[in-house]
Amino acid sequence: MTRTRLSIAALTSATAICALALTGCGTTDTEADAQTQSTASASCAEETSASTGPVSVTDDTGHEISLDEPAAKVVSLEWQYTEDLLTLCVDPVAVADAKGFTTWDTAEDLPEGTTDVGTRQEPNVESILSADPDLVIIETTNRDDKIVGQLEDQDIPVMAMAGADAEDPVKYMKDTFATVAEATGRTERAESVLADFDAKVSESKEALAEADVATEEFVYFDGWVNGSNVAIRPFGQGSLLGELGEELGLKNAWTGEVDPAYGLGQTDVEGISKVGDANLFYTGTDDPESEDYVELLESNDIWANIPAVKDDRTYAFPAGIWTFGGPKSAEQALDVYVDALTK
Repeated sequence: MTRTRLSIAALTSATAICALALTGCGTTDTEADAQTQSTASASCAEETSASTGPVSVTDDTGHEISLDEPAAKVVSLEWQYTEDLLTLCVDPVAVADAKGFTTWDTAEDLPEGTTDVGTRQEPNVESILSADPDLVIIETTNRDDKIVGQLEDQDIPVMAMAGADAEDPVKYMKDTFATVAEATGRTERAESVLADFDAKVSESKEALAEADVATEEFVYFDGWVNGSNVAIRPFGQGSLLGELGEELGLKNAWTGEVDPAYGLGQTDVEGISKVGDANLFYTGTDDPESEDYVELLESNDIWANIPAVKDDRTYAFPAGIWTFGGPKSAEQALDVYVDALTK
């Protein structure tokens, strides 16, 4: 699957997919508000100032990266950092899977013609070197990663980031953004963006508190088609999308086992039917490498009898909201929660 992160593919066997053969009938309208599809913050035309002196940052592996000046030619090998760079008004010189980014992450616009260095799982080292970067940002917790070694052998500084922390995913998302900002000399810009994010959280929480919400319980999930079956991936405790909902005063109803980094579980239609009266949210992005899993869900009797489905309380996120993104993707998600539950 295009959207699947390498680390997600290594989920423990305890959360292995339990697929369910699907049968016919039942449908649900899942229209979502299109205005949340692009929520880039203040225009970079009025860009905040950038520092010019030496910088030193420590990545998630404990490795210190020292630069004579802030990184200006940055290669991003994961969509989260591509988004973060663009939010910070830094156009990356090259990225991994540019086409995938434009499909799955609409929080920021990637400039046309940005060099693509291959997949996020297996980027092309020669293409990276051809971009002549002064910094490469990669998602890995292993400093011995082959790509890291190949780049450092060519004296290219590499900042390795874990990608997630289920202990406090919102704080980790913000800290990662701040680290990218420090490496690129954009701390002033980062402070402004994060202040906007905090204000958005407060405004969104207040809006939901004032609304007559039928139930505060919710589950966000995505999924894919596996043969004739649907695999469902709930975002449980420790997931960014789950914790963003709880920041607003909602309660994540998925209590099944999740992986320790991203807070993601795995189940099937029967499993998701056990969340009681919870509102259901799910990705509305069409995966070009999978059949439409929602279409199969809507033709399933078990799905049709879930309370949220029967009561028309299922909500598709607009296409292009990246569930592992930075502050701007997170703001998009907050808007969807509020808009869906206050209509």
